[in-house]
Amino acid sequence: MTVPGIAYTELYVEDAHKYAARLRDDWGFTLSEPAGAAPGTTRLVAHQGSIRVLLTSAVEAEHPVAAWVRRHGDGVAVIALRHADAVAAAAAAERALDAGGGCLDGAGTVSGFGDLALRFVGAEDLLPAGELPGEGALLSLDHVAVVVPGGQLEPAVEWAVRGLGFREVFREYVEVGDQAMDSRVVQSPCGTVTFTLLEPDTSRAAGQIDGFLESHGGAGVQHLAYATESITAAVRELAARGVAFLSTPGAYYEQLESRLGPTAIPVAELRDTHVLVDRDHGGELFQIFARSTHPRRTFFLELVERRGAGSFGTANIKALYEAVERERATADS
Repeated sequence: MTVPGIAYTELYVEDAHKYAARLRDDWGFTLSEPAGAAPGTTRLVAHQGSIRVLLTSAVEAEHPVAAWVRRHGDGVAVIALRHADAVAAAAAAERALDAGGGCLDGAGTVSGFGDLALRFVGAEDLLPAGELPGEGALLSLDHVAVVVPGGQLEPAVEWAVRGLGFREVFREYVEVGDQAMDSRVVQSPCGTVTFTLLEPDTSRAAGQIDGFLESHGGAGVQHLAYATESITAAVRELAARGVAFLSTPGAYYEQLESRLGPTAIPVAELRDTHVLVDRDHGGELFQIFARSTHPRRTFFLELVERRGAGSFGTANIKALYEAVERERATADS
């Protein structure tokens, strides 16, 4: 049963208006109010390209949304998977339940990875459309990175395969000094929904993945990766708005030409914007992480530009891991 795509991600936040203003002012999203009301909550929609972010905050401290935020901080609470219609969505939810997911409500919402829920919706449940994107705009949600506790990666992959009908497309074991993590990528058959699942190697020294699990309070979304047609234009535009990105050591670019040869974006431009590049049989992938603005440092955004590449930056995973480690060390000092 094919999933056409992600309809929206829903973030539970302490203050929906404040969070929405940051997405508008810093990231260039357009804001609107969703149709219909959810009792006890304030809700806003941020959209850009095909990206839809539903922001929900609780009016009362006893509301379940408020309890979620106290436990995890602001973050992705629900991923809505879009199906052709309500009948297809209901069938997909039933399959996820049969494979071991927990029923959270009677409206097709199923517990997925820890407190991260999956909501199965039909095309009729789409949120408002955004404006036509310009150069450097964010176009779509490329992938969702989910961290799970040690020992839970294999069951998480199995549930995605049996319960969601996904297939495993990539795996990588990453070592950085005395730290290590496992990475597995699962994807819908049509390739429009991609989850990168991460697990710490608990036999090694604790690192950023362990830190996420402790600070977040269990499994959850570490980052969302947004696709753009011009990543360097996007970085410059967003930096001018005030978004800060992780820096990359100069040595990375000094070795780049000998490692990959000429790249579609000149090395000087990549160095200037701190963008990373990797290549597979299909083409090149460019990527960069924004610095986390989350008080717990448990959530951030990534930008990617694909020029034919279908992989996830195998050669960059270690470099990205090290970049996040440097930021974590700076934040702790």
